[in-house]
Amino acid sequence: MKKNSIFKGVATALITPLNDKGVDYEALGKLINWQIDAGIDALVICGTTGEGSTLTDSEHREVLRYSLEIAAGRVPMIAGTGSNDTAYAIELTKFAAELGYNGALLVTPYYNKTTQAGLVAMFTAIADACDIPIILYNVPSRTGVSIEPETYAKLADHPNIYAIKEANGNISKIVETAALVGDKLDIYSGNDDQIVPIMACGGMGVISVLSNVVPKETVAICKKFFDGDVKGAMALQKQYLALTNALFSEVNPIPVKAAMAALGFCEDYLRLPLVPMSAGKRETLLACMREVGLNV
Repeated sequence: MKKNSIFKGVATALITPLNDKGVDYEALGKLINWQIDAGIDALVICGTTGEGSTLTDSEHREVLRYSLEIAAGRVPMIAGTGSNDTAYAIELTKFAAELGYNGALLVTPYYNKTTQAGLVAMFTAIADACDIPIILYNVPSRTGVSIEPETYAKLADHPNIYAIKEANGNISKIVETAALVGDKLDIYSGNDDQIVPIMACGGMGVISVLSNVVPKETVAICKKFFDGDVKGAMALQKQYLALTNALFSEVNPIPVKAAMAALGFCEDYLRLPLVPMSAGKRETLLACMREVGLNV
C-alpha cells in the first residue's frame, strides 16, 4: 500500500549555528524563518549537516524542540535521530514523535557497522517502537555500511518506514532499489549533484545541503522537473554544480558552515573533530558563490 509522502521537493538538511557558548538559538530561528520564507518544502533538524553527532543529548533535544516551535507547522519537519546505539535511537525517535515531528531520519549504524540482517533487525526494532514516519539514511562513505536493494525490499512493507535518503552515489543501485520497492518507499537524493538523475529514477526530491545556501534555486530544480521541464531542471542542476562541488570539497558541514557564515547567518564555528575550511578551498567556495550571484 502506498504511504503518504512526508514531503515532495526539497528538504534542507539545516546547519546548527554554534559558538563557543553552545547553540546560537537566535541564529537558528532566523535561519528557519529564512528557509521557510524562501519556499523550502521541508526541514531536517540535527542531521549530519546539523552536527547532531556532536550535540549533547540535552542540546539535541532542545534544538529539536525549539526548531519545531519556530517552524510552527509551516513545513514538514524531520528529526535526525539516528545512532549506532539502537536503544538511544529509539529513545530519541520517540522524543521526536512526542514533540510532533512529521518524520525521523535514521542513519545506518557507524563504526559497529553490522550486516544486512543486522540492518533489518535494527530498523525494524526502531520502527516497531516508534510511531512516526521513518526515512532510512544510506551514506556508506561515512558509516562504512551500505543498505542493499534487497534489504530495502525487506523493510518496505513496515507501516512506519516511509522513505529512503540515498547517498550511495551509485545510480545503478538506486534503479535496482526503485524496481524492488515500487511505490512502497519514497526515494530522496542524498547527494546534491544527483537531484535530477534520482528524480528521473522516480525520486521524490532531495534532502539537501545546497539549499542551505540557495534554497529558492534548489526548490526550482525540483519544481521544474515535476512540472515536466526536465531540460530546465537539468540546466539548473548544471548551473549550480560548481557551487555544489565546492560545498563538498571538504567534509560536510565544514564548507556549508563557511558559506553560511559568509552570508552573515552564523559564526564559522564547528565542533572538533571538524575544523574551519582551509584558506584555498574557502576562496574557491566564495568565488563559486559569487558566480551564482551571492553577495559575499
